[in-house]
Amino acid sequence: MTDGSAGGRGDDGRATDPRVRAARPGDADRIRELQSHLRQPNADLLEYGLAVGSALVSVADGRAVGYLLPVDAPNRPGVHLAELVVDPDHRREGRARGLLAAVIDDATGPVTLQAHPDNDAALSLYESLSFAVVDRRADAYADGDALVLRRG
Repeated sequence: MTDGSAGGRGDDGRATDPRVRAARPGDADRIRELQSHLRQPNADLLEYGLAVGSALVSVADGRAVGYLLPVDAPNRPGVHLAELVVDPDHRREGRARGLLAAVIDDATGPVTLQAHPDNDAALSLYESLSFAVVDRRADAYADGDALVLRRG
């Protein structure tokens, strides 16, 4: 899915989300707007992801309404999902699931992410995709701990 294509089938035969594609230069301003919905955004990391072309977007009417920023670890297999956000007006439409599935389908090792323990909706989604809590990082967020989840 990171090649900019839409649709198709993942490695397990599931249909991939046709609303998900690689981010394009024209999406950058909208992605920066979406980043404001995150608990702890990292502007430098996002700019790096946009520059190297690793970000994925979920689109509605040609406009990015969600994005996911995967980060490969150079010294180990797998990928870390650094940022994931969907515009509040487009939540509960399967967009986060579609973005996650695109990365999971392409991953060659474990997929990790971090979530706030009070984010029940996100934790439920991650659990449904076979992520499991593997660690708790004290004071990772300004307002408390973070759970580290892993799949694979």
